[in-house]
Amino acid sequence: MDRKEISDYRWGNSELSGSHDYLLPTVLSLIGGLLDRTEGGRVFDLGCGNGSVANVFFSHGWDVTGVDPSNEGIEQASTHYPHLKLYEGSAYNDLSSQYGQFPVVTSLEVVEHVYYPRLYAATLFSLVEPGGTAIISTPYHGYWKNLVLALTGRMDSHFTVLWDNGHIKFWSIKTLKKLLIDAGFDYIRFERVGRVPTLAKSMIAIAKKK
Repeated sequence: MDRKEISDYRWGNSELSGSHDYLLPTVLSLIGGLLDRTEGGRVFDLGCGNGSVANVFFSHGWDVTGVDPSNEGIEQASTHYPHLKLYEGSAYNDLSSQYGQFPVVTSLEVVEHVYYPRLYAATLFSLVEPGGTAIISTPYHGYWKNLVLALTGRMDSHFTVLWDNGHIKFWSIKTLKKLLIDAGFDYIRFERVGRVPTLAKSMIAIAKKK
């Protein structure tokens, strides 16, 4: 499959982004509850970007492997985090054959960028070992938040079409849950982070694999 449309996603630095301020506290708590910190649990980061999040995982003692289709992202990761196992690769590839399966697979602020969400979800599922968990985040969209955006005249800035390589899918709890169920995940719950839940910035799906 041609990955040209995603391989040029731009990464100008190796720093965490603003969204990580409200995402990481919850994500770290979730992973910590799933892994034995004393054993150095294994985590796969699907869409690792510039490696900044994987480096936070590493700092917590976790054994991190990750891939991202962005040439620039992996270059930033290799330069600034050479101790990490991060490689160029796509969610459209058979990653589990190459890297195996993991008790925890994370994919933060990725699914809104993918052209083929069902293929992405199938790859995500294949990377999770039986009994394991996927943790996926994406900007939250729901009736009341969308209504507030419309009433305050912020729809154009929020759903901007003027961002190269920007968001191309806008997920709600209902649609993301269906995607994950169709991929084979069993028990799925959500947490909303950033602002009050009704106007949350992002949502985090926690999906189990039997």
